[in-house]
Amino acid sequence: MTEDSQRNFRSVYYEKVGFRGVEEKKSLEILLKDDRLDIEKLCTFSQRFPLPSMYRALVWKVLLGILPPHHESHAQVMKYHKEQYSDVLHALEVIRFISDATPQIEVYLYMHRLESGKLPRSPSFPLEPEDEVFLAIAKAMEEMVEDSVDCYWITRCFVNQLNSKYRDTLPQLPKAFEQYLNLEDGRLLSHLKACGAVSTLPYELWFKKCFAGCLPESSLQRIWDKVVSGSCKILVFVAVEILLTFKIKVMALNSAEKITKFLENIPQDSSDAIVSKAVDLWHKHCGTPVHSA
Repeated sequence: MTEDSQRNFRSVYYEKVGFRGVEEKKSLEILLKDDRLDIEKLCTFSQRFPLPSMYRALVWKVLLGILPPHHESHAQVMKYHKEQYSDVLHALEVIRFISDATPQIEVYLYMHRLESGKLPRSPSFPLEPEDEVFLAIAKAMEEMVEDSVDCYWITRCFVNQLNSKYRDTLPQLPKAFEQYLNLEDGRLLSHLKACGAVSTLPYELWFKKCFAGCLPESSLQRIWDKVVSGSCKILVFVAVEILLTFKIKVMALNSAEKITKFLENIPQDSSDAIVSKAVDLWHKHCGTPVHSA
């Protein structure tokens, strides 16, 4: 077993049994004790390591701008967010746009649309493509964040980040995927091209939805740590690693339709290893961020 594969094996094993990153957890706790949180260092930490589950929601809220860097303001700001959440929810109930039977993720969507000034005239109006993205991310976020107010605000700001900060980058990811897959396994890319599959790969699922609905949440949150903290390019390397992991299966398929269908529904039991290897691949090609002095 090579050094890289040993590290990947240990990484997955330790995380599964709950002993991963003891030193990293201590380092993060030190960062979180600062009176004024250092956004740059929190971003760098999130780029280098998976966030411990107990601190993930807090760090995400700070990095997404939901909470300010100053600790003493957190309680008051969250109070405002809860009040705003209640007001928007009440408004949707008053106009009978939602009811007790409305699925929670749809409630989040309508709240977001109302606050954005884009609420349709009726809930029966067909969904826009951007709504499908919001719902997929909200559904995954529900499994990661217990509190409904936190879930709404994190989903909303996560989606806003995709639509603003990453607006110009996301359309370029399919080309980057091709580039890095060629570097890792040119023969596999040639097979995809020969089958006419390159243009039909599930890029919307991978990149627009950030793998929501493709990978289990336990693996997904480790990818989203990187997205939230400033790098949507991690998505490219997850896609590359999926192809490398299932190379034998993909090479045995001889049509674009079969390849795409398989990649939209990959076996879930390999996801932890895929994410660990994808992070290593990302660091290999893009370098490892370090704290600035």
